[in-house]
Amino acid sequence: MVNWVQVLREHGQARLAKIAGLRQHAVAIQDQDDAAAAGTVINFWLPKHHKKKHTKERPVNALARITHVDVYVPDLVLFGGSTSPSQDRSAAFQARCLATALRKLRVVERCTVVGFSYGGLVAFQMAAAFPELVRSIVVSGAVPAYTVAMNDALLERFSVGSLTELMLPDSVSGVMVLFSTAFYKKPWLPRRLLSDFL
Repeated sequence: MVNWVQVLREHGQARLAKIAGLRQHAVAIQDQDDAAAAGTVINFWLPKHHKKKHTKERPVNALARITHVDVYVPDLVLFGGSTSPSQDRSAAFQARCLATALRKLRVVERCTVVGFSYGGLVAFQMAAAFPELVRSIVVSGAVPAYTVAMNDALLERFSVGSLTELMLPDSVSGVMVLFSTAFYKKPWLPRRLLSDFL
């Protein structure tokens, strides 16, 4: 059977990125970069061509309406095409990996980090850990600090043992619980489609 989620991820996402003027690029983190993150591969969607500041050409990238801005869109580890052999799944680990990958991409200027939800937590971590890299952050749907009490309340509310169990379900019922966190009124989806998310 066809996995429609995989088809949309592979073809739909690539088509949208192409329309936006982005190309896919993987950055491998080696021992000399960060020993704890060695073997991690961060997938980025990058601008096709780096634009020089203050050019008069029209922006190709639909995400960057200002001509002197390059947009880099990373897939966080275990989201999209990024992978890691490390068992660390913390926002601090994600922030270290992204900072290392951006340096390997020769992003030397301070940047604005934009994050939504979990990506917002990663943005806060990047700003705190790498002030020489992060000029500013734009965050939506996240709190500046995720506390143990917040974590315990979330796990109790959804009757799960860990955030990993909630965010990376291994059953259709787990996917349904994950979807219930994102929708006020859960849409009806056939079990076959839900199983494609696994």
